This record gives sequence, C-alpha cells and structure tokens, in this order.
Amino acid sequence: MTCWYEGPLAAFDTETTGVDVETDRIVSAAVVVQDAAGTRPRVTRWLVNPGVPVPGAATAVHGLTEEQLQHDGRWPAPVMYEIAEQLVEHAALGRPLVVMNAPFDLTLLDRELRRHRASSLGRRFETVPLRVLDPRVLDRHLDRYRKGRRTLTDLCAHYEVPLEAAHDAAADALAALEVVRALGRRYAARLERLSPAELHTLQAAWHAAQARGLQAWFARGGTEETVSTDWPLRPELPTAA
Repeated sequence: MTCWYEGPLAAFDTETTGVDVETDRIVSAAVVVQDAAGTRPRVTRWLVNPGVPVPGAATAVHGLTEEQLQHDGRWPAPVMYEIAEQLVEHAALGRPLVVMNAPFDLTLLDRELRRHRASSLGRRFETVPLRVLDPRVLDRHLDRYRKGRRTLTDLCAHYEVPLEAAHDAAADALAALEVVRALGRRYAARLERLSPAELHTLQAAWHAAQARGLQAWFARGGTEETVSTDWPLRPELPTAA
C-alpha cells in the first residue's frame, strides 16, 4: 500500500501585499497537484488586482508591481471563489493539502472570501474535511532541537529539495509539497502509520505547543508578544478588515 507521502497531494501558496492576515491582500496564488511522487505536477495560477496599493517592500519580495497587477490581474471576487472551489474539490477527492505556514495563507484566503464574497473558508469545509500538511509544523515537531531558521528556503536546503524562483506562488507550492514528501521518507517510522486525518489533528496540537514555546521565549527576552495557537485557520476577529 502506498504511503500518503508518496501518493496524491495538492499544495497551495499565495503572494501578498504584506504579512497582516487581517488587512493585507492576495496578489497571486497557485494550486499545484501531483498524483504521485515523481509525476509531473499540474499547476493552476491566479494573478489578482488587489484594488489597494502594493507596497514597494512587497514588490521587492515577489516582483509584482502595482502597475502590473492593475494591467494583468483579475478582480479578487471571482479569483477567491475559484481558489476555494479548487481546494474543496481536492479535499473531496481525498487529496491532503500542503500549505507552508498554513495559518497565514489559509487565514488570508478566508479574509478575502469574507471581504469579497460574504463567505468564509470554514463554511466551505463544513461537509468536506480539510486535511492540511504544514511542512513547518511537521519539521519543528520531528526535528525540534535543530538550530537555525525554518523558512521554506531553509527547509528546502535541509531536505535537499530544489527551489527555483522563490516567492513565486507556484514554485513555492511545489517546493513545499516536495519538502513534505522528503519529511515523510526521512521520518517514515514515525509517520507512515498515521493517516492525513490523524496528522491534521496532531499538527493542531503540535502547532499550539510550538506557539506557546515561542511566546515563552519572547517573554524571557522581555517582549510582550502574543503568538496565535490556532492552526490551520485563525478565527475571525471583530476588528478584521
């Protein structure tokens, strides 16, 4: 029987106007699907005109200018609908969804759906279970004492996964997918008996523990900072844009 990390996977990634899930916007997104390890991936891309200014700092990261997005990007409402529909479709087919730092990308998509579609991501998955695999949460749990940062670039280097055109949504989604496969193989003895559904539940607990540890680390350094324990989606805040 094929282990989940060698079987069908989908991956989702976004590029944005910034790092605040409550106020920033998606400017590009991609869903990458691979039916089995080593097979050719299928890629769907979206380019979005966010309708708000795109800061120069964001452009410096992903290379997408405000002028380019105004000229080539689509309006957000239909794009957010199409992305959500794809994610539901893959979930209905039983494909786990790989999302690096899931509380960022999935929460941002949720806020965009609320903003432009008067809907929510959670509502989409009331009858179809969402099974997320977050390489950052998995790596932090499985190799918790390793020193150094754990960005996607760092994980790709550690697990020897090629990353071409970093900060392109499709390239990042594919790299995250391959990191999850590499994690699965490296820690097969600990992971192969777990289903994606079981891993989804475990990751929620692992992320919460990791967040509490990070908050305690900030406190020891004299910094008052709250780290969200919610995974893979943060609840709506009353002050959300």
